[in-house]
Amino acid sequence: MGDADSVINAGPFAAALFIGMLGCMELGRRLGKWRIERDPKALEGLGAVEGAVFGLYGLLIAFVFLGAPARFDARRHLIAEEANAIGTAYLRLDLLPPDAQPGLRELFRRYLDARLEFTRSADLAADREIFARATGFQQQIWNAAVAATRRPEAHPDAGKLLIPSLNDMIDIATTRLMAVRTHPPQLVYGLLFVLALLASLLAGFGMAGRTRRSWLHMLSFALITVITVYVILDIEYPRIGLVRLDTYDQVMTDLRSSMK
Repeated sequence: MGDADSVINAGPFAAALFIGMLGCMELGRRLGKWRIERDPKALEGLGAVEGAVFGLYGLLIAFVFLGAPARFDARRHLIAEEANAIGTAYLRLDLLPPDAQPGLRELFRRYLDARLEFTRSADLAADREIFARATGFQQQIWNAAVAATRRPEAHPDAGKLLIPSLNDMIDIATTRLMAVRTHPPQLVYGLLFVLALLASLLAGFGMAGRTRRSWLHMLSFALITVITVYVILDIEYPRIGLVRLDTYDQVMTDLRSSMK
């Protein structure tokens, strides 16, 4: 997965939110009935408070929802950029002495295998080990390439062309690591959860004037909110849910297949 140490799984989060919202709506309804029994006008004047809470919640949803697709697109583009960087550096190995090329090409294949394993991993502990292994291959490739470009049999422009390509290949790996670890602070998701419960409590309180529960309204409000939050989290963490980056990894897989 290659993601941050703290990952929010959309499924359990959405399930907990759905149950919590229904519970808060029922609690709010019962509190409202209890309050109406003591003051028949208890529901009057609550519109401003409800409007403020629901408005704030809507703004927070919009803020988080707009950011998630942008980060998803950035991660997708970085996959193509890394494939281009690795492919370019691999082709420029032709500038090195013939006897230095086989070893470096094998290092490139092993490096790309490690990069593919890292991006597909779903084990956070394994991620660190895989990334460290890939970093080790980077160092080996760099040392071997620098030494080979200094040999008299190398192409005169080998150093000028190959070294910058290797530098781009190494840099993009770090850029991708930071991209997949870039998420809104978990405090934002906590606030999203709390505001959803508070909005549900107020919604239930507002429905206290009805004789029977309106399951249609209660379930609709909870489901719409939960589905929206689920989609946000699924896009935000595209290695563990329904929204996946696996399709875009194909360009890296195709590159690996071309490294004969």
